Amino acid sequence: MKFLTSGKVKDLYDVDDDTILFKFSDRVSAYDVKFHQDIPQKGKVLCNFAKFWFEKLDVPNHFIQKKSDTEIIVKKMKMIPMECVVRGYFYGSLIGRWKNGEVSLPTHTDTTMAAKLPAPIFDPTTKSEHDIPVNKQKALEMNLVTEEQFEYLKTTSVNIYNTMAQIADDVGFILADLKLEFGMINGEIILGDSIGPDEYRLWPKDTFEVGKIQESYDKQILRDWLTANGYQKQFEDERNEGKEPTAPQIPSDIIETITERYVIAYEKLTGNSLI
Repeated sequence: MKFLTSGKVKDLYDVDDDTILFKFSDRVSAYDVKFHQDIPQKGKVLCNFAKFWFEKLDVPNHFIQKKSDTEIIVKKMKMIPMECVVRGYFYGSLIGRWKNGEVSLPTHTDTTMAAKLPAPIFDPTTKSEHDIPVNKQKALEMNLVTEEQFEYLKTTSVNIYNTMAQIADDVGFILADLKLEFGMINGEIILGDSIGPDEYRLWPKDTFEVGKIQESYDKQILRDWLTANGYQKQFEDERNEGKEPTAPQIPSDIIETITERYVIAYEKLTGNSLI
């Protein structure tokens, strides 16, 4: 197989004219910064989660088969240059954007941190090194999608979120938000990339409390540590100075917690053992 490229988490290999191999690594990134340390078991969790969700969701997708505990074979497709984000709770970057008047919310929305939104909202971004939120008008102006495609992606993404949120709820989790990617094969829109705790926020229901930073079973653990220790601002300052952000050393207890919670999330959501 021919090596194609390395992303933040996956390495891609050309299998044949129609298929690609995704090899999931233990690498981790946050705030668009790649870290030098690995998260043990992360690649295995992401690979198995990808298989689980692609087979579970009743949506056309590019998954063909799992090749190993860290590899899947998928169909080649032309990626749509828009990331489809669905938010079910008032949390994360949505708070700051709402305060700055960059996004509007339905009347009578509870704007307490972590409050459930009246209904899930479709909040897409560009697909780039530093994703930029876009509304329908902006997406059309930038030629990211057609109007018909935008409406299909909006409806489909919200439906997927609702399905996944119910599955999570049944086993004691809250799915706060979700990022999906789609592509085109022979004119048909297909769900692609991968779906796992690098692509969503997952909170345990038994510790959930509105108004507080939530206990997370996803990559937010690392983001929260970076923010609490001033690294998020450091990254922004370094970028403003034209420098490449310097990745700090992740404490061993943070690494261990991420591994533990990724495994717990997988086993609870799927009902399968990772071993």
